[in-house]
Amino acid sequence: MKSFRTELENPVVEQDILELEARIHQFKNGALDEEKFRSLRLARGVYGQRQAGVQMIRIKLPYGKVSARQLRRIAEVSDTYSSGTLHITTRQDIQIHYVDLDRTPELWAELERDEVTLREACGNTVRNVTASETAGIDPEEPFDVSPYAQAVFEYFLRNPIGQEMGRKFKVSFSAGRSDTGLSFMHDLGFIAKLQAGVRGFQVMIGGGLGAQPRHADLLYSFLPENRIIPLMEAVVRVFDRFGERKSRAKARLKYLVRDLGVEAFREELAKVAPSLPNPIFEIPHESYPATQPVTSAPEDLESQLKAVKLQLQETDAAQAYDLWQSTNVITQKQPGFKAVGIRVFLGNFTTDQARQLSDIIETYGAGEVRLSLRQNILIPFIREEWIPAVYAALQRIGLADPGYNSAADITACPGTDTCNLGIASSTGIAAELERIIAEEYPLLLAAPDLVIKISGCMNACGQHTIAHIGFQGMSVRTPDKRVAPALQVLLGGGNAGEGNGRFADKVVKIPSKRGPQALRLILEDYLANGGGKRYDAYYAEQGQQYFYEFLRPLTDVTNLGDADFIDWGSTTRYEKAIGVGECAGAIIDLVATLMLEGKEKLEAADKALAEERYAAAIYYAYSAQINTAKALLTAEEVNTNTHSGILELFDTHLANYLPDFGITSLKEEVLAMNQAAPDSEFARRYRNQAGNFIERAELFREKQLSHA
Repeated sequence: MKSFRTELENPVVEQDILELEARIHQFKNGALDEEKFRSLRLARGVYGQRQAGVQMIRIKLPYGKVSARQLRRIAEVSDTYSSGTLHITTRQDIQIHYVDLDRTPELWAELERDEVTLREACGNTVRNVTASETAGIDPEEPFDVSPYAQAVFEYFLRNPIGQEMGRKFKVSFSAGRSDTGLSFMHDLGFIAKLQAGVRGFQVMIGGGLGAQPRHADLLYSFLPENRIIPLMEAVVRVFDRFGERKSRAKARLKYLVRDLGVEAFREELAKVAPSLPNPIFEIPHESYPATQPVTSAPEDLESQLKAVKLQLQETDAAQAYDLWQSTNVITQKQPGFKAVGIRVFLGNFTTDQARQLSDIIETYGAGEVRLSLRQNILIPFIREEWIPAVYAALQRIGLADPGYNSAADITACPGTDTCNLGIASSTGIAAELERIIAEEYPLLLAAPDLVIKISGCMNACGQHTIAHIGFQGMSVRTPDKRVAPALQVLLGGGNAGEGNGRFADKVVKIPSKRGPQALRLILEDYLANGGGKRYDAYYAEQGQQYFYEFLRPLTDVTNLGDADFIDWGSTTRYEKAIGVGECAGAIIDLVATLMLEGKEKLEAADKALAEERYAAAIYYAYSAQINTAKALLTAEEVNTNTHSGILELFDTHLANYLPDFGITSLKEEVLAMNQAAPDSEFARRYRNQAGNFIERAELFREKQLSHA
């Protein structure tokens, strides 16, 4: 039985931070390869920024739950080390920008004082666990998925099986049938279900966005709650072993599931099952910390409510409040309580607002918020009669805009503002489109069935491929070879619930400055002909060609003016400048580096054995053999793309030398871990096997070099 931790393991955290500091010094002194350093810092939330010499820091906030205390800490850290602006991501993280690399260890240490981590927020790791922001309060949910998201976060944080995969791994939890956690676009998605009174989940696998979005497959229609962590561990192990390692573009789980097929993937899961340390893993949801709403009214509540009542006697003020209440106040399943949604413009808010928001949630709520997948904030557990006072408090800090999760609430990634991969501005065009909706289509402030999302490149961090109306930053070349910022217009995506979604179709590519015209044409058509349908249903009814025809005139690039060559939010001429992407880290193929990493993994296995962490020791010993085998194959100029491929190729390309290693098949030796329970006896035997292989490999490599 695992308990939910109340504090992070400080010695482990301290070691992490000290290691980052040491590696920064090694990198700056030329003792650490840039690619190796990149992999290490990404796994610790330190991400290269478009601007030279500064870093973006991603703060990992499991399922978007943030306490008032943590929010104040994040604000303080941002003021001290960053720019005073907090950015909510579409994975319920918070990012801060313009951080000096040398200061990242002390920044991390400051965050950990309130149990906030950077660990595995980026890189080839299990990324932030996301969930429906209404988890725990949704009237339709069969049960609260928060304890399960927390348990997954705890189990996989620093877990050796998820530290150096070929690419990132994303997991989500949905509160119920509406699938607001968007399981269909995740590597692994869980949708809460009850079956004969038993808690469990519908499981989706192999989804993803990016340049080639893929709809997840149904892995299980119902999986009991005590099997979700063993399943995820098995999935990560299979992905780690068979996933692509050379081409980052093909290294996501979605391609492995596609190529193997779901049935074959299930067979691989069964093969690794005997090696799992926990075939059944009970999650103590009953001991998950209970929410504690404020029980007594603030001293000045009566006077505050009276002031608000006077204010609402004015017609304009009353109309503004009524609109806000209709779009931003959400019914909870707990009688007498409401949740308040805060529409956060492009996901950005200031540290001053964060501090004042912390005061508000401690005064009127339960001392916590949930960050949403649409870059917003939800305050749960506000007493219904206190809502007017909360509205007034949010007004005072500039966070009372109506239209939470509406058509006017556009999701956008940072794009060319800070991201290396940004091709065209996403925030600039998003701001202009939000202005147009507010001024020209105010009725859409109360339209939750129209979702608009924007990404600055094909990687889809703004999730444009699942939007009803999506825009993707691109560039376009004119007949006279000039390059202008452009937008790909995508239509018809959406979430249908119960694990079903639709990816948007690419309709036209237009110069960026025509984005507002495109939006007006799309909205005018929808309002005139949609008949009250959801936009994705209306799009499916009309078909792609219908929309292409009335948007086609906007694609003409023969008559562009000077303004068309200046992107939104910029004053200078557009230049297509794409940096080195860091969304997935890098793989090192240098023979010496791989040999060294093999020895480092063996040392980690020894440490895990001493701590009686037998499953971890086995995995480190496995990695030690894989790295070492890859080093020898690399020396032979043999292309190796996957862990399974390394084992196959070693046995074939080095078949004549297998006696030198005292084995007949490296594959059989290494994969013995699949058939054994991870106990003390096997862990020690397997570690010794790895040590013997590395010793012989070093001798083999010395002979190679002496004859070179």
